Amino acid sequence: MADGEWPAFSVRPYVCGAIGHVDAARLDTLKTAGPRVRAALQTPGAALFSSGPLPPYHRGEHGYAFAWGERRPVATASWISIAETYETPGLIDDGERVVLHAGGLGLVDVYYLPTPEAVYFSSLLAPLLALLREPYEVDWAGWAGIIGVTFPMGDGTPYARIKRLAGSGALVFDRGTGRVSAERRLPRWVREEPYEAGRSAGEILAILHDVYKEFDNRPLLVPVSGGYDSRLLCSVAVARGADVESWTTSPDDGTDADIAFARAITRELGVRHRVIGQSADAYPGDAHAVARRLEYLTPHHAWYAPFAREVHKAGRTLVDGLAGGPLLKNFMVSGDALLASSEQERKAAVLESLSLGAPSVPFLSAGAAGWIEDTVRAAFAEATSMFHGHRAELPLSVLHTRTVRGIARSPVNLVGPEASFVAPFIHPEFFDAALSVGVARKDKGRFYRELLHEANPRVAALPSTNVVKQPLRRVPLRSTAAPARAQAHRMLTTVAERVPGLLSAELHEVVLDGPDALTRFNGWNDRFWVRGLVLFGTWLADHENRLGDLTPPWV
Repeated sequence: MADGEWPAFSVRPYVCGAIGHVDAARLDTLKTAGPRVRAALQTPGAALFSSGPLPPYHRGEHGYAFAWGERRPVATASWISIAETYETPGLIDDGERVVLHAGGLGLVDVYYLPTPEAVYFSSLLAPLLALLREPYEVDWAGWAGIIGVTFPMGDGTPYARIKRLAGSGALVFDRGTGRVSAERRLPRWVREEPYEAGRSAGEILAILHDVYKEFDNRPLLVPVSGGYDSRLLCSVAVARGADVESWTTSPDDGTDADIAFARAITRELGVRHRVIGQSADAYPGDAHAVARRLEYLTPHHAWYAPFAREVHKAGRTLVDGLAGGPLLKNFMVSGDALLASSEQERKAAVLESLSLGAPSVPFLSAGAAGWIEDTVRAAFAEATSMFHGHRAELPLSVLHTRTVRGIARSPVNLVGPEASFVAPFIHPEFFDAALSVGVARKDKGRFYRELLHEANPRVAALPSTNVVKQPLRRVPLRSTAAPARAQAHRMLTTVAERVPGLLSAELHEVVLDGPDALTRFNGWNDRFWVRGLVLFGTWLADHENRLGDLTPPWV
């Protein structure tokens, strides 16, 4: 990225630095490769730089503690306590050890490049590329996740040597031994296994009201779609007398039911409502901008770009329903997962829900499809291993994979860092209470409907995209219109030319037939397969002449 293309770090700073036996020249290269920064901490064994003021939340005789998430710690504590309570990454130097940690879930990115002497880190992936020798080595396992399930598993990124610090994970420099090691702790919601507490919908709603007290005096922007999460969050905000606006945009799902349903919801709540328009002509540019902004890590969220740009100008705190689906309505938890009789069956059922469904024709070669499937299965098992046998294993498996690495990118990386967002469902009090409600009570949305009725029975009764009972009006898709087809065809051609062994013979034929041949791919599964491969092609095109050997591991 060029200097003018960095986000404006208004509410969450960009940070970079290093721990260990730091090489001054490497550190200087990292500092100058990203947004402009100033020193927050420089001691033997630790360096931290920030794009804006970053005072420590703790300053003691022997050390410091810093955090740069949305919620600021108020007192010193163990790194895992800070991570899981405030969902923030940070750097803690106690004089003997320097700890670089992620948040409990890992929502705010920490990327790192290990060397034998030190670890260099950044909240953006791109600046770390300046420390790599070209050509870059591809992380095929990372791309297996992006193409196969729409997000990388574990610590994967597009680049083999650069990793992402996982939730509840840390890198520790021990001054006594002079070594940097990785440390992983069980977060609170795994250590303190939630028993079914028999909480009523009214009790859960009361906890949500308590969570809102933290931002009672802020002007709020509560996006309302046609689903459960947004209408619950907007209903609570209105009940508390907050200064609320609500916006809706098209998710490009071919129906735009969200817009019609949101109008009814906001009218019932008496909330000012605005529809953010989009155009087919702008879609390719938006998709490319989102791909670069999200550093090619997920094909989601191209439709969200116009909405996010407007949020940046609104001067309001965005209230996001992140994690509501897995926590409250078993989203991505199938009936097969609920009825599974073994750990292996449960894992397979959840992963099947997360994976893209079969396309109308094979998109990948047999070798690629088999390797990607095996790689994703192994990575998913590793990423969710700490939940084996846990009472909340199913929702936690979704939250720690798809939610964190795919879905959270819209509030974290497209709304933030220019504008502030809050995610009430991941607040510790609500998160723990929602997990204590057993998955059987949440099956088919039963418990969520009780909760919505408790919050506002009239709003609860309005049509929902979660339970569609009437025929929906079809609208043209921007992601398959002529401008998008032309862009998609260029990127698929790039993939076909540079990594021919990835695509099936059938897809090679479609690419040869030109952009209009893509009109056959209007189905839900087909569209997501196209998006993932187009993202890969975009990455290949944007890194032309900077990538090394592109021979994939299945060839």
